[in-house]
Parts: sequence; C-alpha cells; structure tokens
Amino acid sequence: MTPTPKHLSKVAESERPPIPRVADERSTLLAYLEWHRETLALKCADLSQEAVSARAVPPSTMSLHGLVRHLAGCERWWFRIQFAGEDVPLLHYSDDDPDQDFDRLDGDFGEALALWRAECDRSREIVAAAASLDAQGIGKTTGEPFSLRWMLLSMIAEYARHNGHADLLREVTDGATGR
Repeated sequence: MTPTPKHLSKVAESERPPIPRVADERSTLLAYLEWHRETLALKCADLSQEAVSARAVPPSTMSLHGLVRHLAGCERWWFRIQFAGEDVPLLHYSDDDPDQDFDRLDGDFGEALALWRAECDRSREIVAAAASLDAQGIGKTTGEPFSLRWMLLSMIAEYARHNGHADLLREVTDGATGR
C-alpha cells in the first residue's frame, strides 16, 4: 500500500466505496457514480456554512453549497423527471431564474446537503428498479429516448467535472487537496 502524502487532507484520506476492477458493466457504472457522489460529500465535510457558501474563485459564482444544490437538481432532473417520468418540480431552477442553484444560497447548507442525499437515494431506487441498462427514459426537451447506461455515464461525467471544481474550491477555502 502506498502511503498517503502528508499534504493530503482528511478529505482525501476518508473512505469512499471501492470501485471494483473486475465487475459487470452495471456494477462498475454504479460504483463510479457512488464514488463521485461521496467525493462531493467529502469535499464539503467539516466546513462552516460561511465556508461552503463562499464564492472563492471570482468571477465565478460557484461555491460548494451551489454545487450541492446544482447536483441535487441534476439527480432529480435526470433520474426522476426524465428517466422515471415522475411529475415533480425542478429544484433550484425556474425559467425566470435559471441559475438559482449557484446564485441563491439562502437556507442552511445542512438542509441542502440532506436534500441532495434524498435525491441520490431516490435515484438509487429508480436504478434498482430498472430491469437493465437498456431501459429507457425520454428527454423532456428533445423528446428523444436515452438509455439508463447513457444517463449513468452522463451523471458520472457531471460529477467528475464538478468534483474538479469542488477540489479547487476546497483548496482555496482551507488548503485541503486530494483525490
């Protein structure tokens, strides 16, 4: 086992679900998505309301709080609304205020984190109920079908991109860096 360099924070040293190196496609995709979900949670761990809400990389309006709100909205949009066809309202979005996930950080971060976790839980239930990776949803804006496989890969990419942002925000906030 390679020792963890001293400059890595507790965030990097924390346990995340392992990604199996030999597994079927569904297990591998779900493991990667869970790993990225937990990475986001770790990037936000042990910070104050002020720290998670800081827009630490001007001129960007991004913050850890905003990223959690944004990804809660992504979970709902893709899994519940588009894939499962649930009739639920969008989170942190309206046509009049499309960037409220990042721009409006009112409310307690703990509540935002709990909402994100609840959306992840519902997403897991939807995936568990899907018979195969070939199961399909319908894009609300395009009317075109997409597969669960495609959606899982898209969500992995969404989390990977935003975890890069989260890593930079966390480093600016308290110097913590890591995987």
